[in-house]
Amino acid sequence: MIDTTTPKGRILAAAFALAAEQPWNDVSLADIAEKAGLSLVELKASFDGKAAMLNEFSSLIDDEMLRRAPRRTPDQSTRDALFEVIMSRFDALGPYRVALKSIADSGLADLSHLRSVMNAQHWMLAAAGVNTDGAAGVARAAGLATVYASVFRVWLDDEDPGFARTMAALDRRLRRGESALNRVDEVCTGAHRL
Repeated sequence: MIDTTTPKGRILAAAFALAAEQPWNDVSLADIAEKAGLSLVELKASFDGKAAMLNEFSSLIDDEMLRRAPRRTPDQSTRDALFEVIMSRFDALGPYRVALKSIADSGLADLSHLRSVMNAQHWMLAAAGVNTDGAAGVARAAGLATVYASVFRVWLDDEDPGFARTMAALDRRLRRGESALNRVDEVCTGAHRL
């Protein structure tokens, strides 16, 4: 998925390889440039920091998830469609799981990464056939972000090859989130009528 024939791809591959070997907080920009076979000025031409690398990676994962996610069938519930889309995202993230654990364990992410996180929610909802327009769309994305964040932590530690714990946690969280989303839709519909 990461195209290592480009400088950006080599930088991302180097960053994730280093994150898999050591804590993300200990990985410096100089370390990444060296591993990628580039100078710091060449790295700077592609990324202004580690948060920008994570944003680019998130966008690549969005693309891969959209390629992998099955198309929603007419009789499929929103919950089931979201389940398949989120599991498709985890499948795309799979090769980078050790590095992602290191990154997640590094603490609070850079706030600039928040936009990428919310974009990912938007694309997961869109892939599941859920409307993301207006205030209701923003509320849906925010709700999905809480579901995804909690299940992401389970996925990082799930050693089962079939990801049984992850799927069980995702199913539970989506069932709870489904009733919350229905309430949001009712409130937004009522507000729109007013």
